[in-house]
Amino acid sequence: MAVVPAALHAIGVRCVFGDTVALDTVSLDVEAGTCVALIGESGAGKTTLLRCFNRMVSPAAGKVLVGSEDVALSPAPELRRRLGYVPQQGGLLPHWTVLQNAALVPRLLSTDRAVDAATLALGSVGLPPEEYGDRFPHELSGGQRQRVALARAIAARPGVLLLDEPFGALDAISRSEMQALTASLRIELGITTLLVTHDLLEAEFLADSIVVMRAGKIEQRGTLDELRTAPATPYVRSLMDRALAGAREPRS
Repeated sequence: MAVVPAALHAIGVRCVFGDTVALDTVSLDVEAGTCVALIGESGAGKTTLLRCFNRMVSPAAGKVLVGSEDVALSPAPELRRRLGYVPQQGGLLPHWTVLQNAALVPRLLSTDRAVDAATLALGSVGLPPEEYGDRFPHELSGGQRQRVALARAIAARPGVLLLDEPFGALDAISRSEMQALTASLRIELGITTLLVTHDLLEAEFLADSIVVMRAGKIEQRGTLDELRTAPATPYVRSLMDRALAGAREPRS
């Protein structure tokens, strides 16, 4: 089954948790088949915005669309089965095998060939089922667990992939491998992707455009070169200077 990418739209979205305004009238468009990265410091609203698209967060105001569908009008379980999602720690079921985890969404969708879909997905992330299918998450490395989580996210061929800092807990080598794998799969599948990351260079590598967020608002959107050479606000200028200076420092 071919992937049919869907555009993402957030229109005047406001989210409030207690006395904290997590999103302050935010609007964002992600064209079908493209990748947009959300960057910014902790508490900027990146993850909150991403989770509005799969209804893990319900806005107090505004509208969120996947394609032309208002997500508020769709039952949350049904919506989530149509969207790929990879959280930072993978979220694998520890008592299920690798193959069972990868087949979760196709089974929930009552796909007749759920195991075949999971087998194909695991192969595409470099974990052949004949070698890894019967293993449990605790028998895998951190990078391998994230590969299973990515396989689970794409097994049902969703039109949208939501990545919430999926490589943040990995070592440098595993992180680099997962970045390359994700970039390759995104292009191969043509899937619409929204990525949350703290890593500016990761955002540049994976995304078509970068959105800088601060205190629940969008400060600027552009390519890395546009953000670096023409920062729209003092905050963006400071973020670019700090991020790029850090990237140039040798790692111990």
